[in-house]
Amino acid sequence: MPDTRDPDRILYETRFLAWWGLWLYLAQLGSRRQLDFQLDAWGTHVLDNLNRLAGTAHTTRPVHDTLDPYVGHVGAQGFADLRTQLVRRLCRMRVLDPARLLGYLVVPVDGTGLLCWHRRHCDHCLVQRHQKTTLSLHQVLEAKLLGPAGVVLSIGSEFIDNDDAADRKGKSTQDTKQDCERKAFSRLAPRLQKDFPQAQFVLTGDSLFACGRVPAICKDNDWSYGRTFTEGHLPAVWQEFQALLPLCPGNRLHRELSDGTRQEYRWVHDLSYVDDQGRRWHFHALQCLETSPPGGPTRYAWITPLPISAKNVEAIAQQGGRSRWKIENEGFNRQKNSGLNLEHVYSTDPEKGKAYYYLLQIAFIITQLLERGSLLRQLTAERGPGVRGVFGSLANIAQQLREALKYCRWPEDCFDAQAAQRRRIGLDSS
Repeated sequence: MPDTRDPDRILYETRFLAWWGLWLYLAQLGSRRQLDFQLDAWGTHVLDNLNRLAGTAHTTRPVHDTLDPYVGHVGAQGFADLRTQLVRRLCRMRVLDPARLLGYLVVPVDGTGLLCWHRRHCDHCLVQRHQKTTLSLHQVLEAKLLGPAGVVLSIGSEFIDNDDAADRKGKSTQDTKQDCERKAFSRLAPRLQKDFPQAQFVLTGDSLFACGRVPAICKDNDWSYGRTFTEGHLPAVWQEFQALLPLCPGNRLHRELSDGTRQEYRWVHDLSYVDDQGRRWHFHALQCLETSPPGGPTRYAWITPLPISAKNVEAIAQQGGRSRWKIENEGFNRQKNSGLNLEHVYSTDPEKGKAYYYLLQIAFIITQLLERGSLLRQLTAERGPGVRGVFGSLANIAQQLREALKYCRWPEDCFDAQAAQRRRIGLDSS
């Protein structure tokens, strides 16, 4: 990893401080200051276990103020590259292959808010005006790779901010429009292609991306897509879709789930529309009419160039279209509403804030591999009720991990590389 610190003045190695930063999130401490209190070295095995993780021999433990300048010297890109290496490794090991859709890796793309202030934070802030309030915001557009067992891995992040503020002086309002998700997607896609040049993705997203930008980028990169289809974003195409459905009675599939929910899949081939640049795009449309026992019917619809038939329509809808909610629930919501504390201000410096964001994503990858891996299931199998039955909740797993770091000296065979190579730990979706 890059590190611009003066080599003659370095006390803690890069790899040691990287682990120190990761434990801020692995232990779900909630704030950087808690490193000093929750992971105190006095009377614990914290320093010993961290040394063996990092392959170092420090006699003191750093404080949280040591982490902040180190993060600035590594920079956001250094941690982003580390995240990419982790996901590439999982792809090479074919750990994620069971979650493929028609041979494609499923990648939901969505944006979320990170920070919000009632006064100007920096020149890069987005500005959102209400009747009596003006908010300054920082947002991010995320691409997350879906794996088996509900795993959601961050593979691309594009921060939505006005980072060209210095170049805006003297320009008209029309020329200084704020950054947005669509603009961020145009910057995100080339990075995904660069980081994963041989991967075939099917991108899923909400109706905000129902424009010519997405199919054009997917065509250039040999990707596919499955986007939410609503009447409001492509009204003419929607009307054509609804008019053609009665003319395709054979394009229908019924399913009844174990809880009594009934699903009716219907689809129409070879729709098209012309975007604002005069390009014509061809695709198929499908919908799922779902009726649950206590409630009324709910309709979900998507458009995709993937070939649709009775054999794969359910997979396209469930693994592709409806799986997009996982970026919200398993991704954003959990990172915001747990000890990961995504919306906490870990640093007021914008560049350091991005670095902490990538540290969080790396730790979340490790956390999910621990929680959803077959090894933890094997360790809890003898107790009977499974992982949730033993620990009670995912938050309790993080608490137990923190306690193990503090009060258990991990056995030497935990660090035996040859023994680790003989053990296969898969993602258990059972």
